[in-house]
Amino acid sequence: MYFDRSNGFPKDFLWGSASAAYQIEGAWNEDGKGPSNWDQFVRIPGKTFKATTGDKAVDHYHRYKEDVALMAEMGLKTYRFSISWPRIIPDGNGEINEKGLQFYDDLINELVKYGIVPMVTVYHWDMPQALEEQYHGWESRRIVDDFVRYAKVLFERYSDRVKHWIIMNEQNVFTGLGWNAGMHPPGKVDDQKMFYQVNHHAFMAHAKSVIALKEICPDAKVGSSFAYTPSYAFDRKPENAMAKMDYDDLNNFYWMDMYAYGRYPRAAAAYLKSKDLTPVMEDGDEDILRKAAGLIDFMGVNYYQSCVVEHNPIDGVGTTHEMNTTGKKGTAKVQGVPGLYKNPANEFLPTTDWDWTIDPMGLRMCCRQITSRYDLPIVISENGLGAFDKFEDGEIHDPYRIDYLKHHIEELKKACDDGCRVLAYCTWSYTDLLSWLNGYQKRYGFVYVDREEDENSGTLNRYKKDSYYWYKHVIETNGEEL
Repeated sequence: MYFDRSNGFPKDFLWGSASAAYQIEGAWNEDGKGPSNWDQFVRIPGKTFKATTGDKAVDHYHRYKEDVALMAEMGLKTYRFSISWPRIIPDGNGEINEKGLQFYDDLINELVKYGIVPMVTVYHWDMPQALEEQYHGWESRRIVDDFVRYAKVLFERYSDRVKHWIIMNEQNVFTGLGWNAGMHPPGKVDDQKMFYQVNHHAFMAHAKSVIALKEICPDAKVGSSFAYTPSYAFDRKPENAMAKMDYDDLNNFYWMDMYAYGRYPRAAAAYLKSKDLTPVMEDGDEDILRKAAGLIDFMGVNYYQSCVVEHNPIDGVGTTHEMNTTGKKGTAKVQGVPGLYKNPANEFLPTTDWDWTIDPMGLRMCCRQITSRYDLPIVISENGLGAFDKFEDGEIHDPYRIDYLKHHIEELKKACDDGCRVLAYCTWSYTDLLSWLNGYQKRYGFVYVDREEDENSGTLNRYKKDSYYWYKHVIETNGEEL
């Protein structure tokens, strides 16, 4: 749509930033915390870049007051962070660890003291390792009840101060990389049957948690964050347009339809049935899923890139389950599903050093699609640029990050003019952090943290990047001066 002038962002817009417990906290075995599946996984040789771990991360556990003070100085309106399940219930379903609960009490209180709205993610991938050992974690239906119990502990403890809840972070990613690509815990490759069953268990955990939250705190706002990669058909050929529809049903709408409608897309369900991949559902599941969908307040979106979709013949390219984790541009390979689609590079768009497409308009497309298909408000729960930042003479100049965020915010403003109800924009991330498989060299933050790949190197001191001051001004002007 074209408008003569922009209405800008809403006056109560939540300008924020985000993080995840495993990626920032460290203190992996302190104050009663149990080991997580990630604590175990990173110790497998070859799984992460230079064998990096989250044992220390960026030490947010001990430096949270310093970090929150930096947020307050910036003028941040909201901070999205996750709670570590094994810090709260070390073995997943046994005794509750009061010291773990107290840490998040202290963090939330510190945010509230400065007028920063806490936005809590219940699950950002760090499952208690004990549940993997008890019953293989998400592969068992037993995890649904254990997850809901954990979630209710959080709701009952924090909902007096926390009104914005995200139940699941990127369910499509932790299941896809965990059971298809073998890159995340539990590291299984091409276990398609279990991939869909695991997702059903996660959907049930999500749905029952939503229902429980609304019973405990009816005025809470709740949703889940989906890693949305909008797609473009390769060209005008009808078979490529159909490949795009296949891609969307199996890679985007499969999750968002469940969150918003409580059902799977019909075409995706028919395809799974033809492949004998339909997940097992228990009596009453459909009713629970539909009930939870009716209680959702927003769709969370983690947006980084778009993709191109082209028809892939039955004897076409498959997936090598490889990812550029080194930052050597141009090393990513074309992946696909024979008989359905493949994802060639988009020659019209630049990429990051990790071969992620840079497409600001894709963010607006995400918002338009969600508004049109689901008519739900939207929280942009992640958006940011991973890059090689240089620390020189006490300063970090990152004009590339400012440029990336500037153009994405411009498109988000256009989405608001289009009628999309965008509630918040959270950059990824506030401080530099452990970028999962990529180690510490891939930096995302406004705040530079002095640490290298070696577990014992660096002071962990914080330094403001140029982007810190830029975003501060964006917040002060409510996005009018970019």
